[in-house]
Amino acid sequence: MSWTDPSLLGLIAAGTFAGIYIGALPGLSVTMAVSILISFTFTWDVNAALALMGGVFCGGVYGGSRSAILLNIPGTPAAVATAFDGYPLAKLGEAGKAIGVSTVVSVIGGYLGILVLAIAAPMVSEVALMFAPRDYLLLAIIGLLLVGSLSGDSLAKGLFAAALGVIIGMVGLDPLTAEGRFTFGLVPLLNGISYVAAMIGFFGVAEALFQIRQLGTAGVKQDVSRILPAWRTVFRFLPLSIRSSVIGVIIGALPGTGGDIAALIAYDQAKRTVTNPSRPFGQGAYEGLVAPESANNAAVGGTYIPMLTLGIPGDAVTAIMIGALFIHGLKPGPLLMVETPHLFWFIVGGLVLANSFLLVFGLTGIRLFTRVAECPRGILIPIIILLSIIGTYSIQNSMVDVYWMLAFGILGYFLKVYRFELGPIILGVILGPLMDVSFRRAILSQEGSTLGLLSDLVSHPISAALTAAAVLLVLNQTPLWRRLRRPGRVAAL
Repeated sequence: MSWTDPSLLGLIAAGTFAGIYIGALPGLSVTMAVSILISFTFTWDVNAALALMGGVFCGGVYGGSRSAILLNIPGTPAAVATAFDGYPLAKLGEAGKAIGVSTVVSVIGGYLGILVLAIAAPMVSEVALMFAPRDYLLLAIIGLLLVGSLSGDSLAKGLFAAALGVIIGMVGLDPLTAEGRFTFGLVPLLNGISYVAAMIGFFGVAEALFQIRQLGTAGVKQDVSRILPAWRTVFRFLPLSIRSSVIGVIIGALPGTGGDIAALIAYDQAKRTVTNPSRPFGQGAYEGLVAPESANNAAVGGTYIPMLTLGIPGDAVTAIMIGALFIHGLKPGPLLMVETPHLFWFIVGGLVLANSFLLVFGLTGIRLFTRVAECPRGILIPIIILLSIIGTYSIQNSMVDVYWMLAFGILGYFLKVYRFELGPIILGVILGPLMDVSFRRAILSQEGSTLGLLSDLVSHPISAALTAAAVLLVLNQTPLWRRLRRPGRVAAL
């Protein structure tokens, strides 16, 4: 079956459409949707199954931005960074334009990711395979150093929030020894704390509780007179979109990372490199919307690279797709592209079509969606809390997750009152476990020698480059560096 077959076109379109609205609903993750699809499609032709799953994947990654912009509840972890400037834009009445811009740059990022997948898949997969545990450790450290960009006015508060997130992420069974950590003898804690529950609580419920203080305020009227961004707007943000897409592809191609880490790193890169943003970052800068949305959609193409060339999943969704390929009698890995090259090109063509449908469906229904932001707060706040409860419960059908979500919402409310940024908490929850496992694997590879590990950090090309990047990020956040960057100081030097 060719991907131009009408039935396959219909499946790709249906998958993309469904993915957008699944991603927009908090708690209904793309991973969950794709895993459910396996049970429905295992008797289908492999092309039809992959077409539907690919459409859901592309649409779902983008869909999380809608609830992030309108409600400050990231529909997917990949949309966490989108909320930093997307929601302030909605509070300024520019939700329609924000969704339009995010749609266009998401499609640009998606196409660039697919282009790299089609042209350089073997080369990129070889580079990804060269990453050792120490390199994943450095990548996680670099990610945690983004806390400086997400901390607002106080780095100390940002560090506290990030440390809190790391602790939350460590709760549960130790991944290497299977011993309980921070469980206090409570059986429900052995499964750990769902980072989606934490994300919904800190972003959704905390924001709803915070808005109770402004209950009498009317909803913000949204300007939806022009949704499709002007060409000059697209060209203005195109260089940033391309840079962020490159980050997305690279991070997506690293097994076990994915679009959420790519979006956070791209957001930090934009905050450090954009000299004249449309507004200050965190207050409705379109650059803060362009960077993460380009990166997380470019990461979709990146995650397929190790899956198809090495048989290693790039993220949770491609891990499920590997299972689907095995069910259909295929063996992902180096021989897949040799024995069934037509399948590789079918997947590439399907992703191109899914991104095309994403542009069409992404620019429709925006006027209806923006009505959510225009609702009076007395109506909107109960809706946010209800969606948060339903979304959290749907993760594992567990009331324990709901209790955690509500607890994090109350904690997040008090943190917001005392002007703590909540972004670093989610950063810690996501990156803490990756840093923990990578460090322990790296130290085990050196038979417990700390000096051996430190030597490896500077003696291998990839590790040395990542170490240098981490050191520069640390220096970049010191008062001495800021003094050196002052125009007068630079001129004097």
